[in-house]
Amino acid sequence: MFGILDYLKLGAGVAAGILLYHLYAVSIGYPAAARDARAGYVLLAEKAAAEAKATEMERQRNEAAQATEEHRKRLEAAQAAEQAAKDTLEQEISSYELQLSEKNRACAVTAADRDWLLRH
Repeated sequence: MFGILDYLKLGAGVAAGILLYHLYAVSIGYPAAARDARAGYVLLAEKAAAEAKATEMERQRNEAAQATEEHRKRLEAAQAAEQAAKDTLEQEISSYELQLSEKNRACAVTAADRDWLLRH
């Protein structure tokens, strides 16, 4: 049937085929290894994206809280300034009325005039 030389040729052919397949697989990368690497990369990329999204949401939440706190402080300051202006106006009006009463003069300021002064 086959001689020893035929078996050597057959073995050399199989070895050459395995060598060629190995060279081909190394040059394009092993498909299973590439598939595993891509699967791991997808999970890693999804994890990184989720972490980035969570970080961004936390940053936005912190900025919103800070903006709300600053707005609250400005509102309190504006209300305090408005109250101080009202108090000053009331004091000026009463001072003026006192000066008029000391000179025995009547104040011709009506309630409507007083309301207008308080609003402006």
